[in-house]
Amino acid sequence: MISVNDFKTGLTVEVDGDIFTVLDFQHVKPGKGAAFVRSKLKNLRNGNTVEKTFRAGETIGRAMIENRDVQYLYASGQDHVFMDNETYDQFSLSEDQLKWELNFLKENMNVKIVSYQGEILGINLPNSVELRVVETEPGIKGNTATGATKNAKVETGLNVQVPLFINEDDILLIDTREGKYISRA
Repeated sequence: MISVNDFKTGLTVEVDGDIFTVLDFQHVKPGKGAAFVRSKLKNLRNGNTVEKTFRAGETIGRAMIENRDVQYLYASGQDHVFMDNETYDQFSLSEDQLKWELNFLKENMNVKIVSYQGEILGINLPNSVELRVVETEPGIKGNTATGATKNAKVETGLNVQVPLFINEDDILLIDTREGKYISRA
């Protein structure tokens, strides 16, 4: 058990039978009445974000999440096959479980699988990945003063806003949390 006063960003907790990770929290001490903790939690089973308020000092269950290194192998219809790097066991996850992550997954890529008591909740991507530009319009010199961007499609199908100097076949560093261009690799 853990007190809500000890909340930290990234902490995993069990509330009402579901597993959540703490995205944001705020301790509130109103002038009148009892103190409370306002929190923003992400459900690890379905990806929904909820806001919950807890009384100060309230205790909730701590969820012990297991992370293992796995390798993404290939897509097979609606399923995506992964292999455990230690045991070489293969398992698959559906497209519904990997909606956002599919924008960044390439074959033979190493990621971490997130599980709770044997139930696979999803995968954790690295903070950034290198992806090749497959389609973009050519940049025209002199048509802007500063900071202009254009649309580029990368090898996974994700569309990213990039600076005008980016060309097809360039390798880009993409932030997996927001899906934004960081730099050329």
